[in-house]
Amino acid sequence: MSELEGLPELTDPAVIAAFAGWNDAADAATSAIDHLADVWDATLLGELDPDPYYDFQVNRPIVSLEDGLTRRIEWPTTRLYVARPPGAGRDLLLIRGLEPNMRWREFCAEILAAIHDVGADLVVTLGALLSDAPHTRPLPVTGSASDASTAAQMGVERSRYEGPTGIVGVFQDACARIDLTAVSLWAHVPHYVAQPPCPRATLALLHRVEELLDVAIPLEDLPDEAEAWLRSVDELAAEDSEIAEYVAQLEARIEEGGSPEATATGDQIAEDFERYLRRRGTGRPD
Repeated sequence: MSELEGLPELTDPAVIAAFAGWNDAADAATSAIDHLADVWDATLLGELDPDPYYDFQVNRPIVSLEDGLTRRIEWPTTRLYVARPPGAGRDLLLIRGLEPNMRWREFCAEILAAIHDVGADLVVTLGALLSDAPHTRPLPVTGSASDASTAAQMGVERSRYEGPTGIVGVFQDACARIDLTAVSLWAHVPHYVAQPPCPRATLALLHRVEELLDVAIPLEDLPDEAEAWLRSVDELAAEDSEIAEYVAQLEARIEEGGSPEATATGDQIAEDFERYLRRRGTGRPD
């Protein structure tokens, strides 16, 4: 995908990207992109040639039948979509792909070329990680940026992580090297229920995207799915005394150390709530 054919005229575009694999615990991040593409009826803009980047013995192509007769092979790759959220005032380039098996720098350079072509000046990457967050509490979403000014502007922390990284970290670094503003949002998935899907983590990511981009995201059935997930994990804990005891330990640890929400002032809570209402067009509360 050296060039994007039939490139549409986009309004103040921003990018939201997620990659399946090491960066995507319980498929929470890629599920967020799938949700956005669905509710905003996103249009496929292009896809990367998978041959340079993927080992097909690791990420195998999928064979399916169309109309029960015609064989179709879908190759693992990374795809770009255009979404136009109603009333948002900006268009979005959605990137949904797989962490590549090779040539990561070339992979990032090809995506950055596409971002340059559409004229986007903000990249939001989504990820999900396994953590010791208890399922009985709101699942945390941590944000980071590669430089102090972006972190302050977007209300996130400057990244201080050291250690092995995935394509999200490499891609964010590639953005920083060309002075493209990039923010990374990570949902924390309870490691004792890491099997996908985790709609509660996906929902947490979408709420954070709403705040960051000041855009209303239709949630459809996702809140109901998140509640069903919560009930199923509660039932699992009720049937397994070891899990129940472990969850109680995690809850006690949070209560002893406090929570980020506990430090918020009344004014901050009111401002956040008013922004939420404005995004949904319900006006200011009495």
